[in-house]
Amino acid sequence: MTAQARLQSEGRPPSSGDLLLGDDWVAPDHLVDPALREGRGRRGILSLNRSPIARKIILFNMLALVVLVAGVLFLNPFRDSLVIQREQGLVTEAMLTANLVEAGLAQTGGAAAPLAADVDRALQGAAIGPGVEVFVYDAAGALLGRHTGEPRAAPSGAERSTLIVDGLNFVWDRVSGLFSSGATDTPFDAEALVRPLIDKAAGQTVVNTGRGPSGGAVFAVATPVLRSGQPVATVALTSAEGEIDRLVRFEREQVLQMFVVALMVSLGLSLVLASTIANPLSDLAAAAELGRDRDRRTGPARVRIPDLAARPDEIGRLSVAMRGMVAALYDRIDANEQFAADVAHEIKNPLASLRSAVGTLRVAKRDDQKEKLLEVIEHDVRRLDRLVSDISNASRLDSELVKEEEEEFNLVKTLTNLSEYLAQQAETKGVEFITDFPADPILIHGLEARLAQVFVNLITNAISFCEEGDAVRVWARRRANRVLVVVEDTGPGIPEQALTKVFKRFYSERPQGQFGQHSGLGLAISKQIVEAHGGVIWAENIRPTNADAASDPLGARFVVGLPV
Repeated sequence: MTAQARLQSEGRPPSSGDLLLGDDWVAPDHLVDPALREGRGRRGILSLNRSPIARKIILFNMLALVVLVAGVLFLNPFRDSLVIQREQGLVTEAMLTANLVEAGLAQTGGAAAPLAADVDRALQGAAIGPGVEVFVYDAAGALLGRHTGEPRAAPSGAERSTLIVDGLNFVWDRVSGLFSSGATDTPFDAEALVRPLIDKAAGQTVVNTGRGPSGGAVFAVATPVLRSGQPVATVALTSAEGEIDRLVRFEREQVLQMFVVALMVSLGLSLVLASTIANPLSDLAAAAELGRDRDRRTGPARVRIPDLAARPDEIGRLSVAMRGMVAALYDRIDANEQFAADVAHEIKNPLASLRSAVGTLRVAKRDDQKEKLLEVIEHDVRRLDRLVSDISNASRLDSELVKEEEEEFNLVKTLTNLSEYLAQQAETKGVEFITDFPADPILIHGLEARLAQVFVNLITNAISFCEEGDAVRVWARRRANRVLVVVEDTGPGIPEQALTKVFKRFYSERPQGQFGQHSGLGLAISKQIVEAHGGVIWAENIRPTNADAASDPLGARFVVGLPV
């Protein structure tokens, strides 16, 4: 029972991804190295800490977010706007209070300086803001009265929820305390904040800013009280401590809460992104390292690169490229092994003939026998020399095709020059040589000398198969983005069973009289050169139209197609 029939009998047909190894269908995962598969099983999100590229992805994403939030907090446009608004509001409140005092003094009449009782009467109906303190000074700077607004109401629960800001402030206070001198702050005095403004407020409104006992911002405003256009007193107001700081703290708390949420989302996305990048790259690197270590210990198993071709990104392209490189490398290794086996086989034939001829020469008595044996020896030596030369050329061909620089050349001119030279060889044998090339040049990009080697080999082969009176025809035509070069002869043609073998190494289908004169590498080398240029080459027999496939051919035809 075949592997496929066995799987169908089990109710599980082979999937499109299964591979046939011998008589068994095997899933691609079964081909993965056990060490690599075991590493995948132990791998998870937490294993990303061992991946440098994963750590960089996470670190850079976090760093960008931290820089963004730090910039928002540092620039702090919200605080600047609140400061301006609070200063303007306090100035307005101070001017209204000064107008109220001025109106109260106007009701008392007289030109004397205001008294404390007058100030108290004027401020009894004043609506002083929560937490605001009012100071009234006479023209000489003496304090006439001091009034305080209603205490500020306790902040709401939403405003009190500043856990992140409070925590950061706590840490900052502890850290800064390590470097402070330990001196205690001077007790806060609101009057000391407004006292410097009295002299400056003789004819204008002035503003000052200080810090309260808890470190919160306190604003002070002083404005003159006029009677008959002359300043007779000064009204100064101080705001409640920390009004702006509480609003800014709440605003920062909201920013930091969004930062924490964004940080968690960014961390999760970074982990996902890192896993989709780092884990496949780790698999590819592990497979390559296994191959490197395996080469050192010359193990028999092959390196198997993970198949990530389904990924539509650079990692998928890298996987496809690495798999292609590994496959090409193993193909080259297999080809070299096969080439070495073919070389050993081909060299053994003339060596066996030489050994037999030398052994017979020792017992030969007649001169004609010795002469014939010497001819056999000479023939085998020439055959070995030709074989070794062709093998040497074939073994160097790959490296030379890579090293040589391709250039643009006129294919028609090359074929014309070759035909003029080879026509003499055909004429010597009595073979008619016909050429048919287009008048316009055909420019192609490639190695002119190597392609010339291909055409020389095809034309000389055609001449060698022809007898006197036969003909060889070489013609070329351009077809869209390709050019076809065809070499035809009227010789015996190619046996049908040999059409698929003529391009194999060391295969030779020659007439009896030409045995041993060719190594069988010419067409194999020609195919290698043509395919290195991105072209194709094939052989076929020439038959009349509608002729029976079993009828004798009219000759052989070799076609070379090259990209233009």
